[in-house]
Amino acid sequence: YLLKTHMQPERVLYVSSQNASTIFPAFANRLEYSKEEKKILITLHNLQKNDSDIYVCAGVLKNSTFLSVSRSGTMVLIKEVEQTDCSNKSWGIYGLIIVVALLFFVLICRTLYRVVMKKYFQKRKPNPVYEDMSYSSRCNTLVRT
Repeated sequence: YLLKTHMQPERVLYVSSQNASTIFPAFANRLEYSKEEKKILITLHNLQKNDSDIYVCAGVLKNSTFLSVSRSGTMVLIKEVEQTDCSNKSWGIYGLIIVVALLFFVLICRTLYRVVMKKYFQKRKPNPVYEDMSYSSRCNTLVRT
């Protein structure tokens, strides 16, 4: 037997020497076990606050109706955890990522715009090729007949 002993005494599991088993109603669909020689591995699922208790293993001796309880049990304490709605948090994170991406895009566009406008309005250097077109230089080159 697997028994709850203190808070709300009740039977949880019975496994006979012929491997016949009984899972008691309070733990139906919430208990799995496997047996290997003289060892039994028990797993409880979907624990509830009222499952908190001390669990002990007990055996029935041959030709007796008394239970032989193991000296120590296992204390199981279930603490209720407040569940939060994760879907609202994920939308907040996605929204924050989108806003940061848009701000980064605006920053890049503004920087590129300033660079292009600066180049466009920048004073252009005069052409290094210079030709003197003043009157005095033209007079010397005139052909006279």
